Amino acid sequence: MSRDRIRTRSAGTPRPGVPEVVVVHGMGVCDYLMPAVGALGLWTRAHLIDLPGCGGSADPPAELDVPGYARVVTDWLAERRLGPVVLAGQSSGTQVVAEAALRHRDVAGVALVCPTIDPAARSTPAVLWRWWLNRGREPHSLTEVHRPDVRRTGPRRYAHLFRVHLRHAIERPVARLTVPVLVLCGTGDPISPPDWGRWLAGVTPHGRYAETPGPHTFCWTAPAALSEPIRELTR
Repeated sequence: MSRDRIRTRSAGTPRPGVPEVVVVHGMGVCDYLMPAVGALGLWTRAHLIDLPGCGGSADPPAELDVPGYARVVTDWLAERRLGPVVLAGQSSGTQVVAEAALRHRDVAGVALVCPTIDPAARSTPAVLWRWWLNRGREPHSLTEVHRPDVRRTGPRRYAHLFRVHLRHAIERPVARLTVPVLVLCGTGDPISPPDWGRWLAGVTPHGRYAETPGPHTFCWTAPAALSEPIRELTR
C-alpha cells in the first residue's frame, strides 16, 4: 500500500541522537494510543500508524496476516527515511513490530507493551475469557474512545484479525532480534500476565522486562507509564 493510504499522526520534534518512536496499535483500535504518543512526543518525535483497514487508513487490497501488516510498517519506514527508530507495539501490535524489526535495517530497539498472545491462552475460549476478565478492569472512557474504531474495523475484519494473530507465535521473531528489546506489562493484566512477559523477555539475548500497575491498556490513563520505560530503552 502506498504511504498516502496509510494514516499516521505524529507528536513532538526530532532530537539529535534520539531515535524516533513508531507506534503500532492493538487489534482494530487506534485512537486510545494518542495520549501515549503525546507523552513520547515530549522527548522525541513519535508516530502512530493506523494499520490497513483500521482507523483512518484505507482497506488493504486483500486481508493481511501478521507478516503482511509488518511489511506495511516497513514500507512506510522505507519511504519516510527517519533514521534509527524504536518500534513500539501495544497488545497485538507487538506481534507486528516484532516481525517488522526483522525486516527493517534501521531499528534501534523494540518495545513490546502487553504482548500477545500468551502460549497458555492460545485458543479462542481462553483468549475471550481473559479479555472478559480484563474488560472489568478498564475504565469506561476506554470503551468510549474505542467505539468509532470498532465500528470502522467491523465484525468481519475483527474475525480475520483474531484468527491471524491467534496463529502467530510472537516468541519466534523475538528470539531472532539482535537489538535491545523491552517487554512492558501491567501487573493487573490477565491478557498478557507478568509471568508471560518475563519469559518472553528471556528468549532474546538483549531482552529486558519491566512492569507497571494497571490492566492491559494501562497506557490510556497512564501514558507516561509507557513513555518513560521506552525513553530508558533509547538511552
